[in-house]
Amino acid sequence: MLKVYRCGDKRLEEIDVHAAGKSVPNAVWFDLINPQPEDFAYVVRETGLALPEKEDIVEIESSSRLMVDGDVLTMSMPIVARDAEGVHGGSAAFVLAPDRLVTIRFAQNLVFDHFPSQPHEIGEDADPGHSAYIFVGILEAIVDRQADALELLRTELDQFSRRVFAHENPARVPKGKRQDNEEMELRGMLSTLGQAHDRISFLRDSMLGIARIAPFASASAAWLPAPVTLRLKVLATDIASLNEFSVHLSDKVQFLLDATLGFINIAQSTLMKVFTVVAVIGIPPTLFAGIYGMNFQNMPELHWTYGYAYGWTVIILSAVIPWLWFKKKGWM
Repeated sequence: MLKVYRCGDKRLEEIDVHAAGKSVPNAVWFDLINPQPEDFAYVVRETGLALPEKEDIVEIESSSRLMVDGDVLTMSMPIVARDAEGVHGGSAAFVLAPDRLVTIRFAQNLVFDHFPSQPHEIGEDADPGHSAYIFVGILEAIVDRQADALELLRTELDQFSRRVFAHENPARVPKGKRQDNEEMELRGMLSTLGQAHDRISFLRDSMLGIARIAPFASASAAWLPAPVTLRLKVLATDIASLNEFSVHLSDKVQFLLDATLGFINIAQSTLMKVFTVVAVIGIPPTLFAGIYGMNFQNMPELHWTYGYAYGWTVIILSAVIPWLWFKKKGWM
């Protein structure tokens, strides 16, 4: 998919490439989403820029993610995408020239999709760096989205924390709650924490990409307008604070994970304690039943009138007395 935009009155206007004909000389931003070969070739022909392939965009080393060729900067970074299957990671690339910006992404991202419809500073009419204003505006929108996602995640983790530490509170657990339901709830907690960790991981990967891109663009493109350079410096500061906050959330996820696993261990220990108590209670009755179940000829109790009742009494008492003792100790 290909979307092409030109600068309008404080916002971007989409150009219908098919209706515009073969050339769009006033286009400033070419947005490629999972590009087909014909879209890729069209942008190369229209802009004259060398665009990176997908294999180059997903590379992780800085030498492959950040490149400069004259006045043209080629930068790539991870992005966060969401679809019907949930949140996952993706990749995007920026090819920035003084008069053109090309973005290439291999995942749907709401920041890119919604950016053209929002009013933005795109420079004065005589300013040749319209593409740089769009570039820094997209980065700022991504950072704002990341900050919102981290704030939402913090709220969810606070609610989850209250849920975890209320889990073993007898006043908060409904009477008669079945053990299998409790196990399913604990499993659900682990799944929720795993998803939260994945979201933090994707966000931190994306923030790391911006943390590399912002200073690189400021230092490598002398033609950048002064306001854009200043905004890139502010962006680097914002990313640093968000990284610290993401570390805090990551530590909180780890703490909640340890707490949840602790509750699971407690539940398993309780179950093993019940099995142990039942086994101990069953030992004396088994012992007496074995003694009086022997078939020797000289057994005095064999001819007792109340021998059968006596045997049952001994067996029952040998089970009840340990049970009462365990209950008094609070083990049952």
